[in-house]
Amino acid sequence: MKRILLSFWVILGIACCWSGAMAQGVTTSSMTGFITDDKGDALPGATVVAVHTPSGTQYGASTLADGRFVIPAMRVGGPYKVTVTFVGYQDQVYDNIYLSLGTAATLNSKLSEQSLELGEIEVTASRNEVFSSDRTGAATNISAETITSLPTISRSINDFTRLTPQANGRSFSGQDSRFNNISIDGSIFNNSFGLADQPGGRTGQSPISLDAIEEIQVNLAPYDVRQAGFTGAGINAVTRSGTNDFSGSVFYTFRNNDFLGTKARGTEVISANFDTYQLGLRVGGPIIKTNCFSLSMGRLSAKPAQLQSSRLIAAKL
Repeated sequence: MKRILLSFWVILGIACCWSGAMAQGVTTSSMTGFITDDKGDALPGATVVAVHTPSGTQYGASTLADGRFVIPAMRVGGPYKVTVTFVGYQDQVYDNIYLSLGTAATLNSKLSEQSLELGEIEVTASRNEVFSSDRTGAATNISAETITSLPTISRSINDFTRLTPQANGRSFSGQDSRFNNISIDGSIFNNSFGLADQPGGRTGQSPISLDAIEEIQVNLAPYDVRQAGFTGAGINAVTRSGTNDFSGSVFYTFRNNDFLGTKARGTEVISANFDTYQLGLRVGGPIIKTNCFSLSMGRLSAKPAQLQSSRLIAAKL
């Protein structure tokens, strides 16, 4: 019996580690680049520290022999303050750096030796490669600022995935919507059998409120091995987290039959009386500053059971 329990816990631990590794590539971002001196020679052992300004969370790495550094599993969004240091060289500080979901931000830096003399300024340029770590195929990233600033009718992710040029409703690049893969914080929200809409579809509501979403990414035919399981589009979203400052939002939407037209192509349309509303609240802040954060989100929706206006139009015609 003890051997069975031990085997169970070992298998469970491996499964948890495996699921964490699988979700890491689609719920975080990363930063990479090269650190060199004025002559273009690599500086091995240089220190790169990135600080997420709203939360104070620090990420760091040291450069390898070729001057390259990689900081994985970074929090999406920003702004970040990045400091590059090396003994005997002047520090370089970069502010207002933002990271996108599922992509690697590139930061190349040249450090100058500490000197009282004013040296010459050299400007160099390099070709941006078509295939690189920060270009993994056609993708559209939709930030929280975009979600807040653009209008939405249904308050669902579908209103913003249409920003992808290849989108046509729920279809992408001509593929059936059932071939899409929808994940939120690494968890799959698919409809495997195609017998109904996505979770929450029958209630007319999204399973995750828009106020809780930090960023949305729509991938089409990527060659990134972390993105798989779809032939249409990979719709990947991550939710917000708290910061060192308390913040929140409140929203209320209302709609009734007075917002509907009475004619369609010159034909009178019969519309039933209805009232729908949605109320939501979001509050987030620190539990332990720079270490532990909390975010709470609540939503209340009311929608009476009734015939849809499209069915009424069909019955009238």
